[in-house]
Parts: sequence; C-alpha cells; structure tokens
Amino acid sequence: MESIKLFTSSELAKMTNHRSGEVKFGEKVHVPNTGHNLSEILKNCDAKFVLLGISEDIGVKANFGRVGTSAAFKSSLKSLLNIQHNKFCKGSDLLILGELEVEEFMIEAEKLNPNVKEDRKQLFKLVEKIDKEVSHAIHTIVSAGKIPIIIGGGHNNAYGNIKGLALAKGKPVNAINFDAHSDFRMMEGRHSGNGFSYAFEEGFLKNYFIFGLHESYTSKILFNTLKELNERVNFITYEEIEIRKSKSFEEEMLKAFSFVKTDSFGIELDLDAIPGVYSSAMTLSGFNVNQAREFVHFFGKHKNASYLHICEGAPDLDTTNNNHLTGKLIAYLITDFMKSKTMN
Repeated sequence: MESIKLFTSSELAKMTNHRSGEVKFGEKVHVPNTGHNLSEILKNCDAKFVLLGISEDIGVKANFGRVGTSAAFKSSLKSLLNIQHNKFCKGSDLLILGELEVEEFMIEAEKLNPNVKEDRKQLFKLVEKIDKEVSHAIHTIVSAGKIPIIIGGGHNNAYGNIKGLALAKGKPVNAINFDAHSDFRMMEGRHSGNGFSYAFEEGFLKNYFIFGLHESYTSKILFNTLKELNERVNFITYEEIEIRKSKSFEEEMLKAFSFVKTDSFGIELDLDAIPGVYSSAMTLSGFNVNQAREFVHFFGKHKNASYLHICEGAPDLDTTNNNHLTGKLIAYLITDFMKSKTMN
C-alpha cells in the first residue's frame, strides 16, 4: 500500500476505551478500507483531515541527537482516540490513515554509529529514502483535497512535507516553524537539522519563518546566513519575546503570518521548543504549552494553512509514570488545529 501501513478497525477497537454515556473520538474516526489504493481511500472518505504517523528517529540519529522520536505517533494516537467526540471537535472529521513503512530502515539504522564517518553517510541515505516516502504521501493527500496532520519522527521530515505540498500545488510553498532551532544548517547530508535548507535550496520552500529561535543555540555563521536571506527567511528569537520583552508574542505571530500567508504554507511545531516535554533536544526554557496551542490555532485558521507537523517528541525518554503526557499534548495540538479549521 504505497509504503504506508494502514490503520485497521481492529487496532482502533483495541486502543479505544469505551465508557457508558460518552462518545469517544475512536468511535467516530474513519479508518481506511483495505484493498484500495491510497488515492481511492482518500477519494471515498468524507473526512477533511488525514492523520499520518512517521515512527522513525534516523534523522535525529544522523544529527547526533537523542533517539526516541519513533514512539510519538503511537503515544499520541492512544490519547487522541480517547478524547471526547462533541460539538467542539468531531472524530468524524478525521481519517487515521496509518504510518509510513520505515521498520526496515530503522533496523538498518540501529547498526550504524553516527560518529563513524561512513556510518553517518549511510544514515544520510536512509533519511533520503524516508524523504521520498514522506513527499509522495503528502503529495497524494493534498492532491485529494485533504489536510495532512503528520505526527512523529525527527524534524528531517519537514523536507518531505514541504516538497509534497509544493508538488501538489505546482509551485513553491511557505513554512512557519515553532522551534528553538532553525533546522536550516548546511547541506552536508540529510538529517534533522537541515530539512528546511534542503527544501529552500531545491526550490520547494519559498518563504520560511522561524518562531522562537534560541539565541544561544544558533551559530554566528547561521545568523549571518539568515541575515543574507532575510527577504525570504525571517525569524524572531525567544529571548526577544520572553526574556528582554522587546517584542510581544501576539505581534510577532502577526508579523510571521504576513510573511507566509500569501501562499500555501505548512505549520511545523518542534516539541523541543516547549520546556519539560521529552524530546530529542529537551529544554527547560521556552514557550509554554498554552502558547504552543495558541500558535497552532492562530495559523491553522487561515485558508492557506495546508498541513500540521508535530515532531521530535520522544515519550520513551520519560522513565516516570507520566510518559503518556507527551502523547496527550500532541492530541491537544491536533484537535486545536482541527478546531481552527472547523469553528471559524
């Protein structure tokens, strides 16, 4: 099935906890009809949104990050299926498509050490293979008139999201990224730190705005690059908004919005921008959860907002009894995005 492991009704039943007097999301969401190709599944489904999981951490590993992002999709799915279906957000608006078939790549990556030059080159090649699968899936979903919601994996998958959207629209697209890092680093081989620079260089990404860049984790060379490209690549730092308070959160969202709104754009949200969330680059300083939710709603409600990607969450790194909370947060963000499109 075009490299996608389809979600089934039996999996749905196992993950949904039924309760008398309540209607859970899992009782109303759509699942694919097996035996059909992806285009037919999308064509025959009334749902406006399509949920796709990417259970990989190869791009993170290639970028010397902490692995664990492969677990985010299943964690979020469990939480999402057990929220309430009501007038504010309806499960029937969502098709849970499934997840990309990346298990073979993950097995191969497990044997590779990023600190060994030749091994890291192999990791780059594996990320390129995932890129092709992601871009094909997003292209197909958008071409069917649906809105993709992509969960899991490293931020390397921004490249495939942007490329797939651009191919479906037939022209370069824009992106807004809620992130502590630019992921606009040099093109040394594909990994989680350069998805946007590759998409930009290859002509798929037109305008790119980084929201909440952390000054202490951005190199002088990169700041110089961003300055040279400021007509098409712009940013606001976290410190300008929350530490020095020379800018306001709301005003900077408006500024970022004006930078991307004229064309189709993707919303990228890296969970390592939120303090205390287990991720490949976990932080203790950053925007809070409610600001992240407000961000998703603010940008999602515009007609040109064409996908949501939530990445870098690594719930398995949480060894406490609360490792379900990363998935719960992702479920909040998914429904905030859905509400932004259906309640305005």
